[in-house]
Amino acid sequence: MLNTYLDHAVLVPGMTRQEAIDWIESGIKYKVKTVCVRPCDIDLTVSLCKGTETGVSCVLGFPHGNVCTESKAAEAALYCQKGVSEIDMVANYGWIRSGLWEDVRNDIKVVVDIAHKNGVLVKVIFETSQLTLDEIAKTTEIAIEAGADFVKTSTGFNGAGAKEEAVECMLKTAAGRIKVKPSGGIRDAQRARMFVDMGVGRLGVNGSSTPTICDGQTASSDKDGY
Repeated sequence: MLNTYLDHAVLVPGMTRQEAIDWIESGIKYKVKTVCVRPCDIDLTVSLCKGTETGVSCVLGFPHGNVCTESKAAEAALYCQKGVSEIDMVANYGWIRSGLWEDVRNDIKVVVDIAHKNGVLVKVIFETSQLTLDEIAKTTEIAIEAGADFVKTSTGFNGAGAKEEAVECMLKTAAGRIKVKPSGGIRDAQRARMFVDMGVGRLGVNGSSTPTICDGQTASSDKDGY
């Protein structure tokens, strides 16, 4: 079932509280794997998802990944305390483009170490539309070395979403050592199934697309991103 692959994103910056509730409840209705929310909505989402089949994930360092590593550590500790089961952190892709691999590794590992002590999974987003295939492969290796659980293509807020070439590169480099999560631009069951058949472990989708995907409808837009 495709719903069990979905991280149902509720990340639109200007959402009202009621809009966020409606989208979260839609994810719960479709029994998605997690509802992925803005940090300000963690408490609300944990409360709504309690006793359901849907977990709670949140974003960290979102959407650009260029806050201080110490800030990411503080965020990770707070979000774990609030009860999330998964964290989607944005790697510093400016550092990636600079070849500052030790800094990139440490930036990821600090979050991973805190999260794993609390039984929380970590997905590393590195905005693949901004990187070369060599940089994508290298960052996948760095995420593996740092102990992360997933690598993820996109925030949905900068450039294109998940592209087959980038996902293939991540899967090939991962070689089963870390899971891969395409996100952005996945709006119908056909595209979702294509990525699942490629061997990905999770799919990031805009919450508005979840009914279309789960009900097997055709998407009305081919716009990139979420």
